[in-house]
Amino acid sequence: MAGTELVGNVAWLVFTSLWSNRGKAFSRFNQSLQQAIFQVSRQYADRYVERHGNLKVLGMRQPIPLDTLYISAQFLDDFGSLSFDTVEALEARYRQGGRRSFQPSASQRLDSIQVANEAQFLAVLGGPGSGKSTFLRKVGLEALQRSQPGPESLSFDHECIPVFIELKRFQSPKINLTRLITQEFDTCGFPDAEGFTTTALRQGRLLVLLDGLDEVPPELLTWVLQETQNFVDRHQGNRFIISCRSSVYRHNLRRFTDVTLAEFSPSQIQRFMDCWFADAPQQAEDCWQKLTRSDYQATRELAQTPLLLTLACLLYQKAGQFPTTRTTLYEKALRVLLEEWAGEKGIPQASLYHGLDTKRKELLLAAIAYRSFCQNRLFLSRRELAAQIEQVLADMLPQAEQIDGDTVLKLIESQHGVLVERAEGVYSFSHLAIQEFLTALYVVDNQVDLRSLLHQSLHDSHWHEVFLNIAGLRPANHLLLHIEQQLRQAAQPHVMPPKVWRFLAWANQVTLGTQTTYQPAVKRALALLLALELTRAFGPNRARSQTRVDARHLRQFALALDDRIPLGQALDFTLVRALDLGLMVDLAVDLATKFDQLGIFGSLSLTSLIARLKAFKLKVQQRNPGRFPQRLCRGYIYRLWLQALQLEAHTLNFEGAELTALEHYLGGSYLLVQCRQAAVQVALPIWSEIEQHLLDVTVNMSALDPMNPGMLAPPAAATGAAPADPQLGPAPTPTRPENH
Repeated sequence: MAGTELVGNVAWLVFTSLWSNRGKAFSRFNQSLQQAIFQVSRQYADRYVERHGNLKVLGMRQPIPLDTLYISAQFLDDFGSLSFDTVEALEARYRQGGRRSFQPSASQRLDSIQVANEAQFLAVLGGPGSGKSTFLRKVGLEALQRSQPGPESLSFDHECIPVFIELKRFQSPKINLTRLITQEFDTCGFPDAEGFTTTALRQGRLLVLLDGLDEVPPELLTWVLQETQNFVDRHQGNRFIISCRSSVYRHNLRRFTDVTLAEFSPSQIQRFMDCWFADAPQQAEDCWQKLTRSDYQATRELAQTPLLLTLACLLYQKAGQFPTTRTTLYEKALRVLLEEWAGEKGIPQASLYHGLDTKRKELLLAAIAYRSFCQNRLFLSRRELAAQIEQVLADMLPQAEQIDGDTVLKLIESQHGVLVERAEGVYSFSHLAIQEFLTALYVVDNQVDLRSLLHQSLHDSHWHEVFLNIAGLRPANHLLLHIEQQLRQAAQPHVMPPKVWRFLAWANQVTLGTQTTYQPAVKRALALLLALELTRAFGPNRARSQTRVDARHLRQFALALDDRIPLGQALDFTLVRALDLGLMVDLAVDLATKFDQLGIFGSLSLTSLIARLKAFKLKVQQRNPGRFPQRLCRGYIYRLWLQALQLEAHTLNFEGAELTALEHYLGGSYLLVQCRQAAVQVALPIWSEIEQHLLDVTVNMSALDPMNPGMLAPPAAATGAAPADPQLGPAPTPTRPENH
């Protein structure tokens, strides 16, 4: 039945019971009374949809119907099991998980409406903007529309009238829940609203939705909790759902099942975007594709929170793209948490000390973030945090006589949700992206020595997002120059392992003299990428396992500098070992053709390689494929490629310190390019000079003897005979390379 019919039918049953003692008078006016009741019931259902069925937050120009945007929420089944973990246990659990999320990955996700159907008394917990209020409003809508399921229907199974109460209305002990519920019915013209409320509660006809326990004035919170518990005890036949921020709730509603809202999964984020851009599906697809890029990993983390996902969609909708610098989004997200969200919810913000405004709170949080990040810690005890707060505020607010760090911590936690209690007395920032941004903010505001910071943390992946944020907060000239200087020092022949240095120098040598429009750094990256991907696809098992991460860095590096590179799937060899022999040769031919067309090699030609590979495929087709073991054929193809590239197999077999040095150099070079992309401002001459010499270990090495065999001399395989065919004997003698 529609909302009007449901409310009307339930209301009629209530009124029938309420007025049953009126005898003949009631019977005489039965039909007209029923019509009147259905009329006010229609008003009530319409009023619920008008008041609670729309979403309008963060300065949205017009409201959006909740039904068109709502994504089914999920609950975590055992999030509370971490309540008594120590700082050390939480730190170890997070590091082992290998994820950026603070929510446990092992927790089972539960369908929210199923839990709401099963639990008569339900407490929904979560951080700011996690979707608690939206869930309560949606359950109320589904209760009204339960017999008209739509494509996104949550199928609420209980026939009862929803009543949505904002607990922030408790501003005085004179207010009680019965009075607030009565006001909801009285406003819609229910006759004898007080008697109706009493009877409906007695008969268990209501779904009471109590939103925002955390929004109750702190001095009234204990009283409201007791009032709520007593009310539930008196009217236990009804259904109750209450929402509260995790930081405020203390699991003290004894009848209630406590659940925590799960972060949005990738599929939920995509569905939300599809709904948001329903009138522009291509924009939805573009938005999603942008968000899935590796350089937007931290942005995806923020998008796991519905409020901040809404912010991201608003910004994307306004500009047709995400902010050009990630710091714009992070600054806005932090401001939403520190200032705007409380205003949106109409929550008065208490101020403990004169002068503790939004900016000072930001500076305070930045100091905490930087100190913990330098200590490689994500979790801090309440005592540590309180002590840090007192220390920072003592310098920031010298006029304050005595600062209570624990009280300030509770205020920041309850009002803003930037710091979150993950276990009893153990805190972290709500999002790792927020902590990284605040750390960068501290570095910039306090002029921390970048040279020293990079020396300690350039190759620590945990600091990479911090460096990207630094680039977006101020002109990045010094940051880029310091990174380049460290990379150049690491590439000195007496510092870098000889095998690694020769491999990088090879890429510079073989890409000189080409006429393509690609930047020299792009050509070097593609040459290195080709050699490493060939090793991963066709090389010995040991070498294959040691090149995966490096190749990934190089592909991202090349595409970051020039997204026109038409590689397509040419280097995707994930399934190469499962393919038949003919297809494996086809892949090798296709790869050689694409790189020949790219024209990145100045002194090499892939023409003869393509001819040999095609000849090998023809011979395979003419004979029984079973006579060609795949392992031997892969080795043959690999040797053909290495000969064409003037490389020897052992030069690509990196071990121990060699592998670490290569990974650091390539990873640092990619970070340098990422910082350029994230930069708010870079002097063009500075970047042009840096870009010219990216991945060039021979720069400033002209004084060295070019005939030194440790440098650029081509390996012997470049002029020797072609490798032997695994079944067909030696390959033809190579022709003289053609210049491109």
